[in-house]
Amino acid sequence: MAAPSGAASCEDFAEFQELLRVMRTIDDRIVHELNTTIPTASFVGKIDAGQTCKELYQSLMDAHTSRERIIKNCIAQTSSVVKTLREEREKAQEDLALLKQLRKEQTKVFNERCRIHYKPPKSQ
Repeated sequence: MAAPSGAASCEDFAEFQELLRVMRTIDDRIVHELNTTIPTASFVGKIDAGQTCKELYQSLMDAHTSRERIIKNCIAQTSSVVKTLREEREKAQEDLALLKQLRKEQTKVFNERCRIHYKPPKSQ
């Protein structure tokens, strides 16, 4: 069970959550994986339990590394956008469009979670 690869979209919080959910599959199914890959007493000689455990461990570590990389990348992306907008706001405190854009970035999680229940009007 390998972790999915590819670039994570940090723009859509729901998509990001779904990607993390998929990437957690190996963790969520660890007991099942152990039960189906580690031999019972009657199959001890037919399967190399050491190699199987090593491969399962490597899959877990790969999944953890991939999730950590994606999470840190999205934190960095979002932080960078907010930092840039804050710097621009400091330079142009009266720029209403900039203030709106900054607020939008700072409340991205709220907007993503509420989008099913409420769609704010489009600003122009």
